[in-house]
Amino acid sequence: MVGITKGERVFLIFNYLFMSLLVIIMIFPFWYLIMGSLSDAKLAAGGGLFLLPEGFSLDSYTAILQNSSFLSGFKTTVITTLAGTFLGTFFTATTAYAISKKRLRGAKLFSFLILFTMLFNGGLIPNYLLIKELGMMNTLWALILPNAISAFNIFVMTSFFRGIPDTLEEAAKIDGANDLTIFFRIVLPLSKPVLATIGLFIAVFYWNEFFSTVLYITDKEKWQLQAVLRDLISNTSQVLQSSGTTIGFQKNISESTVRMAAIIVSTLPILIVYPFLQKHFAKGAMIGSIKG
Repeated sequence: MVGITKGERVFLIFNYLFMSLLVIIMIFPFWYLIMGSLSDAKLAAGGGLFLLPEGFSLDSYTAILQNSSFLSGFKTTVITTLAGTFLGTFFTATTAYAISKKRLRGAKLFSFLILFTMLFNGGLIPNYLLIKELGMMNTLWALILPNAISAFNIFVMTSFFRGIPDTLEEAAKIDGANDLTIFFRIVLPLSKPVLATIGLFIAVFYWNEFFSTVLYITDKEKWQLQAVLRDLISNTSQVLQSSGTTIGFQKNISESTVRMAAIIVSTLPILIVYPFLQKHFAKGAMIGSIKG
């Protein structure tokens, strides 16, 4: 800390302490769930901070991974997340690229109409009636299509596309490239940061989506993971019994440890994906927000 005044040194020390405390506060709930889910049911029943597992048991995870409702919800969420992320990112990119071009007739009108949807929408009942009339009730399409595109994501990506020099496209056109070739072979490869950012936004939304299942899905086998998780947390014994697991006859599991294990398993996929996108995510979020 050469050349730093006493006041700056005090500020840095306070800042480090404050940020360390903030990190601990944010991480501890997740750590508590991990340690609790790995604990023996009888020892975990005594409560505590669970800085380390009380005993060690994987039976709660075994019970969760053998539960048919949880597995079907996990499968549905994986399908909707993959399909929704691909379609959402593709539709967002194509829409944003079009309205980012001044040569598009009516570009300002299209931008206004998209912006309008951020301020006003039809409401819950019209949306429900629309999905019903389209014949998508109780299908995975009802979970994928209505949430595939977001006005906010379009404007973030539009801002990024406007930062790409027009000279690149002009040079490509001189070489005989059309708009589709320019978009897929020049623009998209240059847009990996913002594509990763928007893709992560969309994936997290689909993975955590709950309300669409409540509105449009009546068959429990098509429930998304978050709806299954809610049912599991509120009716743990009944949900486990549906797969032949009875808590009363299991030594190392309890309702609380099973709930903790279910939350951890449902959270892990997004936590695993994020580190691979972190580099592009940070860059895309910054560039997409300041260029335009």
